[in-house]
Amino acid sequence: MMIETPLAGSTILSIDQLGKVYAGGFEALKSVSLDIKSGEIIALLGPNGAGKTTLISIVCGLVQPSSGRVLVAGHDITTDYRVTRSLIGLVPQELTTDSFETVWNTVSFSRGLFGKAPDPAHIEKVLRSLSLWEKKDNMLRTLSGGMKRRVLIAKALSHEPQILFLDEPTAGVDVSLRKDMWAVVNELRDSGVTIILTTHYIEEAEEIADRIGVINHGELILVEEKRALMAQLGKKVLELDLFDAIEEVPPALQAFNLDLAANGLRLSYTFETLESGANAISALLDALKEEGIAFKDLHTSQSSLEEIFVDLVDQPKTTSTDAQGVAP
Repeated sequence: MMIETPLAGSTILSIDQLGKVYAGGFEALKSVSLDIKSGEIIALLGPNGAGKTTLISIVCGLVQPSSGRVLVAGHDITTDYRVTRSLIGLVPQELTTDSFETVWNTVSFSRGLFGKAPDPAHIEKVLRSLSLWEKKDNMLRTLSGGMKRRVLIAKALSHEPQILFLDEPTAGVDVSLRKDMWAVVNELRDSGVTIILTTHYIEEAEEIADRIGVINHGELILVEEKRALMAQLGKKVLELDLFDAIEEVPPALQAFNLDLAANGLRLSYTFETLESGANAISALLDALKEEGIAFKDLHTSQSSLEEIFVDLVDQPKTTSTDAQGVAP
């Protein structure tokens, strides 16, 4: 079957009301809906047991859903299993490799599993892109943990998939190698591969993802563009360093909920970024002037993605209506 490559920006993966209930009644996924565009990187965040791996396993055909539907490039994962599986590459979290096989042979073998004809040129291209070419004749048992993880990515790319799932791609690797892997992911996206990754490293999502999805207790709490998410849910803090210390916040400034610190020499004002920040700050500065409080310096800081994530998963259960309000 001839499979057309979706245009960049069009929907390549559509998840509709996906649910999974395991034997014993545990509900791992609860009506999850999500559309993923061709050529984007989306990061799925969530605590252990949130449902991230179950979601990936269903899309990749490893677990049967209890309800809902998944389309990959317009093909149903249940009725068109062979087609959809050939469009997907999966890099598991565990380092599962054949220790006594060479890099070249194990990657080439993975290509054959999907019925693809041998293509040494493609295998070479993949190995070179992942800095594995010099290791092509090495047995896997001789490689470092980071190199073995690169081999897993090479195996997942051997059959030229359009979608790549990365389950904790940098788990257990050092910071330097983690940044190298981020560069690899960006290069893959530039080549047209759509990437969905799960991660516990918040800075990983903040660094490379286009969109962020947060899963908790089997529900998709939120899906949003990374920058929009930080603008909508983040908080900003304005700190003012005063010329003269004050003992307490004057009554006229109580409405701003200011915090007094540094022995009375610093005022901190926290505000939601969705508010009219400029107007709020202007009103505060006018009020300070009226009270005769002068400052010698000011600066602002914004909450990180990690702080936003912690706030989200600590919030009470979100209704499906609320979740749909922010999902695409």
